[in-house]
Amino acid sequence: MSEIGLIGKKVGMTREFYKTGQSIPVTVLKIEKGRVISVIEEKERGYKAIQLGFGKIKNSKISKSMKGYFSKKNTEPKKKLKEFRVQDTEIYKPGNEFGLEIFKDIKFVDIKSKTIGKGFAGGMKRHNFSGLRATHGVSVSHRSHGSTGQRQDPGKVFKGKKMAGHMGDKVRTMQNIEIIKSDLDNELLFIKGSIPGAKNTEVLVKKSVKNINKLTLKEKIEVLDKLKKIPEKKKK
Repeated sequence: MSEIGLIGKKVGMTREFYKTGQSIPVTVLKIEKGRVISVIEEKERGYKAIQLGFGKIKNSKISKSMKGYFSKKNTEPKKKLKEFRVQDTEIYKPGNEFGLEIFKDIKFVDIKSKTIGKGFAGGMKRHNFSGLRATHGVSVSHRSHGSTGQRQDPGKVFKGKKMAGHMGDKVRTMQNIEIIKSDLDNELLFIKGSIPGAKNTEVLVKKSVKNINKLTLKEKIEVLDKLKKIPEKKKK
């Protein structure tokens, strides 16, 4: 089940206390259950995948074509559709629902979300430029980014040049984030540290792509407890 992911929203941040006295900052995610809308076979598109639907939406809010699509699939309209490629489609059937239980034995996840938009920003704020000198002829351009192009050849500004512009509002993926705990009753997932985005930002949670061998916080605390219980060797 770990091949698929779930969509949720960022509720906010809090902290989690451990018996060792550690205070760990955590981000709380409200996860929605995903319903299998369609199973895509390899002979249809050349790959195996499943289509999951998330969130509720009124019939008046969707187009006629989508109304026909959901009625054909015999399911209620969903706010968002997401496709996930899988190795085996036999274990998935239309109408099946998946929630936080798919992350039961998973310790680390990858989270994709959109960063907070900062509007138009200059070169110093956006790219950490140092700016121009404060004296020696510099006038009214102390925070400008300076020269951007060439003189004669090629005589243009290259695409991708670091300049002032729209800052933030980009889709970013945070990898290998530890799951502190999960609340199945309230569909809440507690993630170690912060993730990009403001409150109520939509997030996509998937199993970590990389194979992570590091210990979780709980495992580290258990190791420390075992070491404390081992009696010290008597001095000769």
